[in-house]
Amino acid sequence: MIATKTITALATRRIPGSIRFKHSVPDLPYDYNELEPVISAKIMHLHHDKHHATYVAGLNAAEEKLAEAQHRNDLAGQVALQPLINFHGGGHVNHSIFWKNLIGEKNGGGHLQTSPLKAAIEEQYGSLDTLSKLVNAKTAGIFGSGWGWITYNPAINGLDVITTANQDMPSTLGHVPLLGVDAWEHAYYLDYNNVKADYFKNIWRVINWKDVAKRYDEAVAHHQKK
Repeated sequence: MIATKTITALATRRIPGSIRFKHSVPDLPYDYNELEPVISAKIMHLHHDKHHATYVAGLNAAEEKLAEAQHRNDLAGQVALQPLINFHGGGHVNHSIFWKNLIGEKNGGGHLQTSPLKAAIEEQYGSLDTLSKLVNAKTAGIFGSGWGWITYNPAINGLDVITTANQDMPSTLGHVPLLGVDAWEHAYYLDYNNVKADYFKNIWRVINWKDVAKRYDEAVAHHQKK
């Protein structure tokens, strides 16, 4: 049974001269207990229903204020709203990727299938184990909150491992996000307390490599068209 509760309903608000659609929290593509024992249903409820919903609400509120500032031709007001839009918008985008990056072990989580992605990993890093350890090391080095990422980097036409602070998105650095590891405490603390290294180690058991491989194929195809 798929978790179908939509946290923020799709709605419209009349802005002078336009109609703006509000953002909403996407439904989880699985049950809240799908990722147990790696990530508990309790954390998934809190993370998805509360934290992600907070980013969406903040983004909608900021965009409403932005539309009003644009209508008033208030440039200073528009510029002042950008940090809020970047933070809440990044939180919405990053988490929307994160949910799809995960799947339970019983449904194939942690299994990297033969694919162009697997070939690229082995060519660049030698093995998935080596790559995962690199991601974990970089992610553990984040000062404060942020994300660890496997990305497609068009500048090198290949995979890359980066981190972003807070809710910054890889796209702001010119990278295409393939796999994100949420390093904010709300993603793991109820299950792992302060031992986030165990969370980083265990999350690889529930990675949806089919989703990651699909993102890689799309990123490469898009780059090759340019």
